[in-house]
Amino acid sequence: MKRQAYDYSGFSLKKITDPRFSHALLLIGWPVYFAMYFLTEKLIPYENCHPIHSFMDDLIPFNEYFLIFYVAWYALVIGSLAYTFFYDVPRFKKLQTYIMLTQALAMLCYIFYPSIQHLRPAAFERDNIFTRILGFIYAFDTPTGVFPSLHVGYSIAILSVGLKDEHLKKWQKVMLYIFVFLICISICFVKQHSFADIYAAIIMCIIPEVILFGKDYWLVTFSKLKKANHGTGQRMGKRYNHGS
Repeated sequence: MKRQAYDYSGFSLKKITDPRFSHALLLIGWPVYFAMYFLTEKLIPYENCHPIHSFMDDLIPFNEYFLIFYVAWYALVIGSLAYTFFYDVPRFKKLQTYIMLTQALAMLCYIFYPSIQHLRPAAFERDNIFTRILGFIYAFDTPTGVFPSLHVGYSIAILSVGLKDEHLKKWQKVMLYIFVFLICISICFVKQHSFADIYAAIIMCIIPEVILFGKDYWLVTFSKLKKANHGTGQRMGKRYNHGS
């Protein structure tokens, strides 16, 4: 079933508090995040940052071609928010709230446990379009504020909301899962993050997952599984008693 575009006719900034359009206020989370990101980048000195390293970092080789998935993350975030904003407002509210919660939690980590990684190669072995773009990214994006990874946090938010979307076909959900997986590991191959930043982001995402979906999704799911297992146990018990 094709989704219908949300009716934004009559929208204006004066009407942004109207119940029809108030969900747009959630976008204020972005300028707040960017302001906090700028402050943490500029005000926390390098010497106060804790080096982040995992044994997996020594096993994962640098590969500039994973830049494709690293950069594709921007399209995934913008595309997901734009699509839900115009076609699925309830899901947009969930997604944007999920993202804001990960932003807030990550910022708390960056402030109270400043982090830095020293994984970037001193020089690139190859000279191509990918290494040149990475060099540009390295130049403006400092290696601080990495634990946990918001690249991973946002991706998990999009995956979580997408997997619960009944409009998406099974193959679309599989493709989304694979795409998100490649984005998450790409941060290690381009040496923008430690592997530790991935599992820190996964742990971080448990909080918004429980807040947003704990009651109306996970409790319902576990309840259905419990009833199904109970029913299976009863049927097996009857068969066993009948056989004896």
